[in-house]
Amino acid sequence: MRLSNKIVLITGSGSGIGKSTALLFAKEGASVIVNDLQADRGEETVQEIRQAGGEAIFLQADVTKPEDVEKLVREALAHYGRIDVLFNNAGISGVGMLHEVEPEAWDKVMNVNIRGVYLPSKYVLPHMMEQRSGSIINMSSCIAEIGLARRASYAATKGAILSLTKSMQVDYAPYGIRVNALLPGTILTPFVENYLRTSYDDPEAAIASLKTRQLSGDLGRPDDVAQAALFLASDDAKFMMGSPLYIDGGVVFGKNA
Repeated sequence: MRLSNKIVLITGSGSGIGKSTALLFAKEGASVIVNDLQADRGEETVQEIRQAGGEAIFLQADVTKPEDVEKLVREALAHYGRIDVLFNNAGISGVGMLHEVEPEAWDKVMNVNIRGVYLPSKYVLPHMMEQRSGSIINMSSCIAEIGLARRASYAATKGAILSLTKSMQVDYAPYGIRVNALLPGTILTPFVENYLRTSYDDPEAAIASLKTRQLSGDLGRPDDVAQAALFLASDDAKFMMGSPLYIDGGVVFGKNA
């Protein structure tokens, strides 16, 4: 029970990495505030947690809208009285070389991936500052450290989140708040599976090609990232501050030959 008596807010926890993390955190003793834009997915996560004997509530909110996020945090505090861990997990992908990306598509990726970290943090931080403790986990990506073809908008946001994490840590360390970033490689989430099915004539060949990027020779699974998030959320990581944590199967430090 590494998160016993902890109150945790996870954005985008209706599926994929967010859902796996919500289930794991609840198993480890946390009370989980499940957030997602899609109510059916969020409620499903809550039901699975409760069926396993855990504690959770669902609060719907669009993390790009200040009024939504402010209400989300207000309702979470009204229900549980505090927030000990914020996992800024919600995000979307973007595909294309820079000159191919239309302004509307660029703005959408920026809005969800950067504003979706800024707003939850903005409204949660004053309460963490008051209680003089807390852990914030921001979802970056190993793409923040490497070049990857046709991912201009996505790479820009994930690099920004890594830099933001470091600056946040400097500002909020005096309040006992830790801020760290997760940098996953390619994780086989439902989103990625759907993308591969709809974007490639031979999805299996695409998966095989993706596997060659990683020293592990395989793709990650949502629970791989959830386990890393659990470490950062727990007191086991009390000496990690402003740090990037790689869960990439060896992409960043891997094959150069």
